[in-house]
Amino acid sequence: MSNPSEHENVTPNSLREWPLPEAGDSKYGRGQVIVVGGAPRSPGAAMLSGLAALRVGAGRLTIAVATSVATAVAVGVPECGVVPLRETTDGHVDGTGVDAAERDLSGADAVLVGPGLDDPGEQERMLSALIPLIGSDSTVILDAFALGVLPKVPEFVKAFGGRLVLTPNKEEAARLLERDVEDLVEDIAEISRRYRAVVTCYDVIAHPDGRIWRTGTGGGGLATSGSGDVLAGAITGLCARGASPEQAAVWATHAHAAAGDRLAVHVGPLGFLASELLDELPRVLVEIGA
Repeated sequence: MSNPSEHENVTPNSLREWPLPEAGDSKYGRGQVIVVGGAPRSPGAAMLSGLAALRVGAGRLTIAVATSVATAVAVGVPECGVVPLRETTDGHVDGTGVDAAERDLSGADAVLVGPGLDDPGEQERMLSALIPLIGSDSTVILDAFALGVLPKVPEFVKAFGGRLVLTPNKEEAARLLERDVEDLVEDIAEISRRYRAVVTCYDVIAHPDGRIWRTGTGGGGLATSGSGDVLAGAITGLCARGASPEQAAVWATHAHAAAGDRLAVHVGPLGFLASELLDELPRVLVEIGA
């Protein structure tokens, strides 16, 4: 499929015809995830992502966060291992200190970078520092500030293109394009080609080979703090289970939106919390038959 105006509509039936890999019978067999994020002001973003990865079936979780919040994260998410990351004097995660997580990065099946990070300069340095640390078979997912600086780190794309997933909102998509978003489908397809990555943005998922998927679910209630962190974590968890980047992005984008639909009924179309999406994710997957 080379024309971005052509796309496949994602439905529960189409997902059943594209089943996820069978889950392993141990936490290592179900895949290892590391989330790198969590500046002192926003550790919850990394926590939401990590929990979402577990909710879709990943087996082992490590969260690498700023040293000053590492203990709180370890208590708040007792299911995870925690790696403290060095901080700068002005209270950001030091991008050059990510080697503290080298063992977890080298052994992870899926690596998520960005949730809760808040300094572009340090994020740029972090992407460069991560290149030799991430395992040769790991899928890499970038979210939040990691997306905005990607155009400045072309060597990251060179290293991980083909096993890269990007999860921009429209503002982050504009930074990746280095211009305004004019046509969502056309522009997400362009980002996918430019960065050799699977890209999911709102209801559009694009593959570098030209394939496009559209989800028909989701609503305004998903436009809430932390919602994107849940989506990024769900993609990461499915990648860790063995799904391809495009399968993980399609399944997770649908499940995330369907979880929002469920909460819109139970709570209201607006006002549900990103953390409430977490409980709905496994229920959506069960309903599909995953």
